Amino acid sequence: MPRIAVRLENDPQLPPADSLALARLAESRGYEMVWVPEGSGRDSLTQLAFLAPQTQTIRLATGILPIYYRTPMLTAMSAAGLATLSQGRFVLGLGVGHRPSVENVHGIPFRRPLTHMRETLVLARRLLDGESVSLAGRQFNVGNATLGAAAPLQRVPIYVAALGPRMLELTGELADGVLLNWTTSSYLEQAVHHLRRGAEKAGRDPAEIDIAGYVRVAVSDNLRDARASLQEQIARYASNPFYCNFFREMGFGPEMAAAADAIDRGDLREASGCISVEMQDQVAVVGSAEECRAEIERRRGLGLALPVVAPFTVDDARQSYQRVIETFEG
Repeated sequence: MPRIAVRLENDPQLPPADSLALARLAESRGYEMVWVPEGSGRDSLTQLAFLAPQTQTIRLATGILPIYYRTPMLTAMSAAGLATLSQGRFVLGLGVGHRPSVENVHGIPFRRPLTHMRETLVLARRLLDGESVSLAGRQFNVGNATLGAAAPLQRVPIYVAALGPRMLELTGELADGVLLNWTTSSYLEQAVHHLRRGAEKAGRDPAEIDIAGYVRVAVSDNLRDARASLQEQIARYASNPFYCNFFREMGFGPEMAAAADAIDRGDLREASGCISVEMQDQVAVVGSAEECRAEIERRRGLGLALPVVAPFTVDDARQSYQRVIETFEG
């Protein structure tokens, strides 16, 4: 059966009852995982703790858990707790987050992201594996840390949100999988190359590294409204310097330059209009159910082992999610 997963946005537009209904719908259709990000003032761990006892087979993943405002020990404790609540279905997705959020919202310096991630991965992996850990690192100085009897009985997979070459190589070296974002078809080959390189440097089999990625999807006959919604979402991401640079590197420099100029003037509507159809079709999938299934299959062929469909709202939030989930089957 083809592997498929879904992202459930942690958003007030999807109240807990709707998220549960959608998670159960995905479970009934054979989806492998549901990924829950943090956002809109909501953390992902609480949402997953709500879903865990009310689902049976679908795996539950943080997509992603930012590492700067949680220590590796606290991260491992949370992962162990959710692994127990879900009876071994929990997947720990980690990421560094973004400088504006880390520094401006949380008031924490955004320093040495690669080192911070490396040491977090080493500590969290060993703690979750039931070890007693000591580490004199550049970010953490830990002595005899252990989860003790709280360590999960089953191995908790760890995925890393990565886009840049160095983070991708670190992922290939230490993690069980990668979670790509805005998974452009043109970038998949590069991402696979860097993951493979990191794995090989560490003496690992590159085939061991799972390649998952968010793909924004709208199943709709109303292409005008679907594309307008997508354009606005891309424009909002373009206001983040990290994603603006990423989109530029993917070949969308003219779109980013025009959007940045409009954003500087506070005009999100104009910025949205700068996002070309070509860019939309590279970073997302919009169309009928048949067209969306065909495009996801094409991306599988490019190396995306686990497509994580990320529905976005066209009309009603729950209905938009439901149409996407019902389009695919695992």
